[in-house]
Amino acid sequence: MVFDFKKEYKEFYLPKNKPEITTVPRANFIAVRGSGDPNEEGGAYQRAIGVLYAVAYTLKMSYKTDYKIKGFYEYVVPPLEGFWSWDGADGLDFADKSTFRWISVIRLPDFATEKDFNWALETASQKKKTDCSSAEFLSIDEGLCVQMMHIGPFDAESASIALMNAHLVQNGYATDFNESRLHHEIYLSDVRRTAPEKWKTVIRQPIRRA
Repeated sequence: MVFDFKKEYKEFYLPKNKPEITTVPRANFIAVRGSGDPNEEGGAYQRAIGVLYAVAYTLKMSYKTDYKIKGFYEYVVPPLEGFWSWDGADGLDFADKSTFRWISVIRLPDFATEKDFNWALETASQKKKTDCSSAEFLSIDEGLCVQMMHIGPFDAESASIALMNAHLVQNGYATDFNESRLHHEIYLSDVRRTAPEKWKTVIRQPIRRA
């Protein structure tokens, strides 16, 4: 059976549509960093996504090449994710997306080492004739977080975040943002084929005991 992260790790990819506290273990990612409006046509964010998928699918299909990865198993490429930060505001300012800083990521399977990532990056650059040098191997330990499933357009996320913040206050927690602990989103819907009111996005934020 092909391994599917969403099915195997439902607590992290398919949470309920109400806030919950969870501890997220360390995971490795293909990552591309950038800044600016993610909706800019042909902009840095869209180019970053192209790089991520080029490397991700090269690694997924490695078993059909001469490069053999120890412990390899067939798997579904995990969904696109994003870590977000911004300047001069207590929350994401959806009215001015040019202020966004982002790290776009796709999770790596546990068997993939940094050596395997480097092979996929170089191979993708050559075979797909795409400059993938912006991609990096990134290990993230999120730790204690609050999360929930947001259903609806991205610009309406503030309502879900308000529910999460209220849940933290009621249970003796507070958000804990810093340079390494960021607002996190996991995108479960194909926005090209799904109506915005039905988009599913996991929203996750770092927390600490108040």
